[in-house]
Amino acid sequence: MTWEQILGLSLALVVMLIGLVGSILPVLPGTPIVLAAAIGHRLYFGAASINNAVLIALIVLTVVSLVFDFLAGALGAKKFGATWRGAVGAVIGGGVGLFFSLPGIILGPFLGAMLFELLGGKEFKIATKAGTGAVIGLLLGVVGKFSICVIMIALFATNVIYRSLN
Repeated sequence: MTWEQILGLSLALVVMLIGLVGSILPVLPGTPIVLAAAIGHRLYFGAASINNAVLIALIVLTVVSLVFDFLAGALGAKKFGATWRGAVGAVIGGGVGLFFSLPGIILGPFLGAMLFELLGGKEFKIATKAGTGAVIGLLLGVVGKFSICVIMIALFATNVIYRSLN
């Protein structure tokens, strides 16, 4: 490995660590940042970077992460007994909550699921349970995103190091 390759790998890993932090913090799009760092490394280093199979795997993992993150609140609400209204409310509440920083991101799915269940004629206790499920789903989505980011970073680093040694 040349010094330029070591520096390039280090820089890509620093950007990927920012993406890893972004998988927890709502301000940064975690997995897309990790993917962007991998693509940037590939564009600069060409054959000395990741191979096509790993690049495709990183793209698939990013898409899975984004879809799961989007649906996590709704799935959590459904698991806690929400009707389709509560699931839709969790998704809408999550989208609206994005505009209100961290409290909005947590409260949005809860309030959305709860409100839509109440509008559907459910009792307050049942609606609250659906809202709680939406928040638990959201938190599990964060754990899932974080895990996917770790896998993506490991795949990238392993493949780059392996290819540079051969």
